Amino acid sequence: MTASLKLAIIGAGWAGIASAVEATTAGHRVTVFEASHAVGGRARALSGNLPDGTPVTLDNGQHILIGAYSETLRLLQQVGVDPQTALVRLPLALRFPDGAGLQFPNWPSPLDALAGIVGARGWSLSDKWSLLRLAGRWQRQGFQCSANVSVSQLCQGLRPRVLADLIEPLCVSALNTPAQAASAPVFLRVMQDALFGSAGASNLLLPQLDLSALFPAAGQRYLLERGAELRLAARISSVLAQGSQWQVNGECFDALIVATDASAAARLIENSAASADAATAGLMQAWCAVAQGLHFEAIATVYAWAAGASLSAPMLALRSGTGAASEMPAQFVFDRGQLGGPPGLLAFVVSASTLERAALQTQVLAQAQAQLGLHLQALQTIVEKRATFACTPGLLRPSQQIAPGLLVCGDYVAGPYPATLEGAVRSGVAAVAALPGSL
Repeated sequence: MTASLKLAIIGAGWAGIASAVEATTAGHRVTVFEASHAVGGRARALSGNLPDGTPVTLDNGQHILIGAYSETLRLLQQVGVDPQTALVRLPLALRFPDGAGLQFPNWPSPLDALAGIVGARGWSLSDKWSLLRLAGRWQRQGFQCSANVSVSQLCQGLRPRVLADLIEPLCVSALNTPAQAASAPVFLRVMQDALFGSAGASNLLLPQLDLSALFPAAGQRYLLERGAELRLAARISSVLAQGSQWQVNGECFDALIVATDASAAARLIENSAASADAATAGLMQAWCAVAQGLHFEAIATVYAWAAGASLSAPMLALRSGTGAASEMPAQFVFDRGQLGGPPGLLAFVVSASTLERAALQTQVLAQAQAQLGLHLQALQTIVEKRATFACTPGLLRPSQQIAPGLLVCGDYVAGPYPATLEGAVRSGVAAVAALPGSL
């Protein structure tokens, strides 16, 4: 049994909407404050135009889900989105334009992973055996390793082709951090859930709706229909601790969940600590110190178009690299024409991006010409400079709970997942479970 609370949630991204839906369903009286004019945060729809001026809906980053995203799939259904029609479900495939790479059959786990590895194109028997041997070792060790190990160290002994075709694309797409600098324990959790989880866990789930329609907008409707209040374009000027309550812009609440990005959360909480009692202020300042220690990685999405342009599958992996191969920055390309968008529209994803927008766009178009044989026209390049935290070995992530009645959710808080949509959603659900009086 949960006592009904008057709850404030600051931020209406995926984590904030997830926490609001979960709290409203649990019977809490919810008010959501959002600084912008729309919900969705870093995973939302944007407006664009094709070269002839035709309006087109883009996203501020090309995202995918996987079958292991159980909490996201549950909440999609709860707010009235049917995953069967909103998402294209495909067996895991990391295929390159030349046909090389990995593709799982639609079999039960872990047989699908085994068959995919054995049938990988362009891999020698030594390549396949090196991965099977290492995956078996991970399984025997319960997908656990030392906190200070990197993904590159974890994968010592793997053949170069397996590293290039599987480990590096998976690592940079899931953790947005290159393998040599990425956390092995977090990577192992993703591998365990995706490749060796329940039936369908490894499936790719590619949105056919824009990211706003997929969850945040549907969540907004769900909340309004059930009496929750959403205040858009509502900037928070002050948060004050008032005994056992929290005052937001002069209004008192029984509890507060901060669902902004890490930097905004740290600024807000640090400013609020000045008015709190000594014990609470100490907790708030300690939390801020951890949050301010995070470093961030960019993700760029280059949208490009050509009449008749199409791919052999909705998503393909691309050969990418740095240094001498820096002219190949994109790791994946998506055919938006096969995902509910206009024919000829492609989205190139550059994780852990370090290039300036103009140079990035030029290099991606050259990469498309070289690897896909397509001469494309750039439509729009979107760079989220602080898209995710750098998921490095031994990283200390901020806790979910700061002080009594003050909680935080977001894809960066302490948890087993990297900065993914599922990580954001799970943190929102967990914050509600940790509210005062919850069981």
